[in-house]
Amino acid sequence: MCRPVRYCCGLVEMAELGPKGCHSSCCKLQRQPVHSRFIASEYLEANKDLMDLLISGYEDTDIALHYGAMLRECIRHQCIARHVLESEHMKKFFDYIQLPNFDIAADAAATFKELLTRHKSTVAEFLSRNYDWISFEELKRKETKNVVEIIVVALMFFAEYNSKLLESTNYITRRQAIKLLGDILLDRSNSAVMMRYVSSRDNLRILMNLLRLFAANQNKPLDIVGILVANRSKLLRFFGDFKIDKEDEQFEADKAQVIKEIAALEPRDRP
Repeated sequence: MCRPVRYCCGLVEMAELGPKGCHSSCCKLQRQPVHSRFIASEYLEANKDLMDLLISGYEDTDIALHYGAMLRECIRHQCIARHVLESEHMKKFFDYIQLPNFDIAADAAATFKELLTRHKSTVAEFLSRNYDWISFEELKRKETKNVVEIIVVALMFFAEYNSKLLESTNYITRRQAIKLLGDILLDRSNSAVMMRYVSSRDNLRILMNLLRLFAANQNKPLDIVGILVANRSKLLRFFGDFKIDKEDEQFEADKAQVIKEIAALEPRDRP
């Protein structure tokens, strides 16, 4: 085994380098050609199980940031990103993003965003195929051939995204999730997924409830107040004209509350 490859393998044990050192070394190795070949990249492609090791690093506070930095460098390669997206570990990011350690949670969120935005064609394929997301292992455990039951027990990617991120009790998690959701759905590569997402009444309810929480928050940050005030006329006009196909008392109550809160907003000066 040549020296660059041995060094690449050893990176996962070199915590003393620190996050910046690990990232810098990993970056140089993967982009450094050896006789016109990117040896480190080829090694990773042939040993994708290393990604499983890096991802599980988020569960160890001593190495999480080191492994996270290396993981993001590795998923610059499309084949590696595809492997991570399709692995069972992908679901763990919904929990990693909400870890109590802020630095680790933020690092996991950065990796999650990279996975869902960097390689557009791969992401579009993943989201389309996994809108209804269930693993083969889960199907085996169910030991059923009933198609209806399989659909009912399916773990949907966006259902998980909605329940664990958009409906999180953590304000920062919700805010980051809304921003990332917008980035994903507004990308042209994901137009089919976007149409499917915005056709769901459940998704609309969740987003309406989120907007209600933002508007009703008595301690709104100045930038949130500024955005709502700047777009007040557009928002009021939109909600005033907005109707759904079926009558829904809870939805109408939430809409009325949002309209009331936005209409009552006053601009505030920064201290």
